[in-house]
Amino acid sequence: MEDKKKPSATKSPRPHSPIIELAWFSLVSTCIKLLLIPSYRSTDFEVHRNWLAVTHSLPLPLWYSDTTSPWTLDYPPFFAYFELFLSQFASLIDPTIVDLHKGLNYDADSVVYFQRITVMVSDFVLHYAIYRMTMDLDSRRRILVWVLVIWFPGLLIVDHVHFQYNGLLLGMLLLSISMLKEGRDLMGGFVFAVLLCFKHIFAVAAPVYFVYLLRHYCRGGLVRGFGRLLLLGMTVVAVFVAAFGPFVHYGQILQVIHRMFPFGRGLCHAYWAPNFWVFYIMLDKALGFLLRKMGFNIGSAGASFTGGLVGDSSPFSVLPPVTPLITFVLVLLGIMPCLYKAWKDPQPRKITRWISYAYTSGFLFGWHVHEKASVHFVIPLAVVAMENCNEAGHYFLLSTVSCYSLFPLLFEAREYPVKVLLLLLHSMLMWYGFSSLFPGMKKPHAYTSEKKIRKLRYERSSVSVSEKGKFCVGWIGKTYLLGLVVVEVWGQFLRPVLLGDRLPFLPLMLISIYCALGMMYSWIWQLKIIILLP
Repeated sequence: MEDKKKPSATKSPRPHSPIIELAWFSLVSTCIKLLLIPSYRSTDFEVHRNWLAVTHSLPLPLWYSDTTSPWTLDYPPFFAYFELFLSQFASLIDPTIVDLHKGLNYDADSVVYFQRITVMVSDFVLHYAIYRMTMDLDSRRRILVWVLVIWFPGLLIVDHVHFQYNGLLLGMLLLSISMLKEGRDLMGGFVFAVLLCFKHIFAVAAPVYFVYLLRHYCRGGLVRGFGRLLLLGMTVVAVFVAAFGPFVHYGQILQVIHRMFPFGRGLCHAYWAPNFWVFYIMLDKALGFLLRKMGFNIGSAGASFTGGLVGDSSPFSVLPPVTPLITFVLVLLGIMPCLYKAWKDPQPRKITRWISYAYTSGFLFGWHVHEKASVHFVIPLAVVAMENCNEAGHYFLLSTVSCYSLFPLLFEAREYPVKVLLLLLHSMLMWYGFSSLFPGMKKPHAYTSEKKIRKLRYERSSVSVSEKGKFCVGWIGKTYLLGLVVVEVWGQFLRPVLLGDRLPFLPLMLISIYCALGMMYSWIWQLKIIILLP
C-alpha cells in the first residue's frame, strides 16, 4: 500500500500584530523628533520652562499670581499639576531648570533635551488613542490613519520645533471620542472633562458633548435617565473639584479665571490665524483706505494686526469693533446644525465628525485664535477621511492647507528645507494612500461577455459608495493647491527681489488670507455634509 502524501501547501505569512505595527510607526516618528531637537525654539519653550519653575518653587496659592517672568501660568490647573510632575525629574537633572530666578531664559543642553524628550514621551498618549480610534477599521485604513496622524507635519512643527504639548492633549481628545464610539459614554465624558482641565480651549466642543450625552447616555425613561444625568453631572463636578478645588480653598479662583481668559489680548494673534476675521480685517482696511482717498476723515488702524507682540490687536477704522461676546455667539451659531443632529439622532459613528466641525467653527469665528489650533480638527478628521473618496479629497486639501498655514512659525533659514520636505512627503503619502484606498471601479472591456457584465453590475451594486468612487481632488482643488506654491514663491523669492525691505508684513498677510479661503471652504463643506447626510 502506497503512502499517501499530503500536498504541501504554501503557508501565507502571518499578519503583523497591530501593536507591533504601531510600535514601528512610533519608532520612526521618534527618530524624526530626535533629529529635530537642535532646531529653532519659540518663546513657548521658555514659557513651559518657567511653568516648571513656578510650580516647583512656589506654593500652590502663588502659581497664578507670580509675575517673575512675563510668561505667566495661564493654563488650567491639571496642566499646572502636570508641570509640577515634570519638575520633579527636571530638578534631578539640572536644578537651574526649576530655579525661578536663575532659570530665566535658561537654554543649556540639559533643559533643551529634557523638555524636548518630555514632549516625545507624552506623544505616546496620542499613539495609543489613535490605535483605539482605528480598532474597528481594516488594516489598510488603520495604517493610513496612523500615517496621517502620527507622522502629521503640523504636529511635528508645532510640538517638536516650535514647542508645545498638543500631542498629549489631542491624545486625550481622541481617547474620549473613541470611548463615545464604543458606547462608553460616561468614561468619554470623564476624559473630556479632564481634558478641559488641562487646556480650556477644547471647551468649544463642550456643547456637542452635552447634547450628545444628554440624548444618548441619559435615556431609558425618566427614572433611569435622571439617574444617569445625576451620575454624569457628579463625575464632571468631581473632575473640576479636583482641578480647581485647591484654588477655591486658598481664595485664588478669580485669579485663575483671569489668567485663563485674558480677553485683553485682542481679537487676533500677532500672526493672523487663517480664519473669518482675516477677511473682516482686510475689508476694514480696504474701506478705510478708499474713504480716506475720497476725502473722509477716517483714522488709520495702524499696523497692530501684524505686530510681533501679543497685545490688543483689535482696532478698526470703519467696521464695528468685535467683542468676545460676538465671537462666542458666532461660534455657538456655527455649531447649531450639529447640535440639532446630535439632539435628533445621537449616533456614535457621527460623533467624530460633529466634534471636528465644532473645532472648525471655533477656529474660524473664535476670539484670539492661534494658527496652531487647526490641528484640533485636522487630526480627528483623518479618521472621517476613511469613509469615502469625497471625504478623502476634502481631507487632502484641508491637511495640506493646515500644514502650510503653520510655515510662518518656523521663520529661520535652517528650518526652511525641513518644513518644505515634511509637507511634500506628507502630501505624497496622502496621495498614494488615498489613491490606493479609493482606486475606483474599472469599466468592462468592450469584448466582455454579457454574463461577466451582469456579474460585474451585481458586484458593483453590492458595494458601498466609497468603494465605487475614485480619489480625486478636482480641478478647483488642484488649482487652489497650486496657488499655495505661487504664494510661497512670491513671499520667499520674488518679494525680496522686487520690493526689497518694503512691506515686510505682506508674505504673512498673503499666507493668512489664502489659507483662510481653504479653511472657509472646509467649514462650508463639513456643514453641508452634516446638514445633508441623514
